[in-house]
Amino acid sequence: MEGSSPAKAYLLHVAVIALLFVLNFILPAYHHGLLARILVLATFAMGYNLLFGYVGLLSLGHAMFFAAGLYGAGLGVHHFGLSVPVAFMAALACGAVLSLVIGLLALRTSGVAFMIVTMMFAQVLALAILYFAPLTGGDQGLVLQQQERVVHLGDTVLDLTNPTARYMVALVLFSIVLLLTLAVVRSRFGRVLIAVRENEERTRMLGYDTFANKLAAVVISGVICAAAGGAYALLFGYVGANFASVQYSILPLLWVLLGGAATTLGPLIGTLFMYYIVDITSGYTSAYLLIVGIALILLVLFFPKGILGTLRQRWVRWLP
Repeated sequence: MEGSSPAKAYLLHVAVIALLFVLNFILPAYHHGLLARILVLATFAMGYNLLFGYVGLLSLGHAMFFAAGLYGAGLGVHHFGLSVPVAFMAALACGAVLSLVIGLLALRTSGVAFMIVTMMFAQVLALAILYFAPLTGGDQGLVLQQQERVVHLGDTVLDLTNPTARYMVALVLFSIVLLLTLAVVRSRFGRVLIAVRENEERTRMLGYDTFANKLAAVVISGVICAAAGGAYALLFGYVGANFASVQYSILPLLWVLLGGAATTLGPLIGTLFMYYIVDITSGYTSAYLLIVGIALILLVLFFPKGILGTLRQRWVRWLP
C-alpha cells in the first residue's frame, strides 16, 4: 500500500465497475447469467479477503455467514412472506449477529486453533440446517417462486427473475462492497488491521486494542458475506444446505489466493478465473479437475502471490 496513488486506485475501480456495466448489454445470455453469479460470489470472496488478506486470520467457517444471509433472506420470503428489501435486511442482521457471537468466541484463539474453531461452528450450523429440514428444506433445499422475488418500488415493479434486473442488482451489490472495501483498507482502521497482521504484539504495545479491531473486522466480513448469501437466494431463487458446507468455506479462500490476497480486486479476478477454467475444461473432458489442478499449480509457480498480488509486487506498485 505504500506509495500507492489514491486517484489511480479509485479510477481503476470505477473503470472496472463501468466495464461490468457495459458487459450487461453485450454479453450472450449464457455468459450474462454466469457473470451475475460470479459478481455475487466475488462479493462473498471480498468479505473473506477482508479477514484473511488484511487481518491474517485464516477461517474455514465463512460458509456459515454466507448461509446465514442465504437462509435469513430465503426463509424470510418463503415462510414469513417478507418483502425482498426486508428479507435482505434480515439477511444482513443474521450475518451481523452471528459474526459478532462467533467473533467474541473464536477470537479467544489464534492461528490453527482459530481455523479449527471456525470450521466447527460452521459444521454446527450445517448440521442444524439438516436437522430442521421441515423448515429449511434440508438436503433438497428450497426453491423460491417468482412472485416471492418481486420488488415493488411505488408504481415500479422490479422482477429479480429477469436476467437484466438480476445482473444489475448483482452489479450494484458488488460495486458497493468493492468501494466500501477500498475505503476501509485505505482508512486508519484498515492500516491498523494490516499492522495486526504483520505484528499483533507490537500493534498492541503501540496502544491499539487489537481484539476490538479484529472483532470489528470479523463483523464487517460476516455482514458482507451474509449480503452475498442473501443476494444469492433472492436473485437465483435457491436456498440449499450445500452452501453451508466446508467446501463453501474453502472456495473463497481459493478465489482470494488465486486473485491475490490483500488486493481489493483480487477476489473478482480469482472468482472469474476459477469459474471459467472449470466451465471451459468441463466442456471438453470429464477429467477437468486434473486440468484445473495443473493450471492452479502453474499459477502458484509463476504468480506466487496471486494474479494481482504478483502484478503489484513486480510491476504495478500502486495497486491497492
